[in-house]
Amino acid sequence: VLGIYSLLHKFMPFSMEIDQAFIAAILTVIGYSLNDTVVVFDRIREVTNEKGFRGGFNINSAINSTLSRTLNTSLTTLVVLIAMFAFGADSLRGLLFSLIIGIVVGTYSSIFIATPIMFDTLKDKGVAPDVKN
Repeated sequence: VLGIYSLLHKFMPFSMEIDQAFIAAILTVIGYSLNDTVVVFDRIREVTNEKGFRGGFNINSAINSTLSRTLNTSLTTLVVLIAMFAFGADSLRGLLFSLIIGIVVGTYSSIFIATPIMFDTLKDKGVAPDVKN
């Protein structure tokens, strides 16, 4: 979030500063992203307990079953944040901007980054079979 903020700082039509609200938003986004990741990993565990471990099948099945929940939660949150950003006070813009960017990045990372890292780690340990395309 800080990287995106620093890259886009010159192009923003409003000025923001990093204050306590901005830091609170970053901490909130970290918790939000961790919660999404835990939900996906818990679903992987449930699928593994039900059907036995079959490598990428378990991960794909878990992501497919939690994808609608994750996207619905994120999109609902984003609609509210964007409305508050558009119509809210200037004092909230730093907080809302970091929450918007963080929710998007956190949702992406919990689905498309955390689970492949887990699968690669299991594959390196010899637990997960290699997947051939």
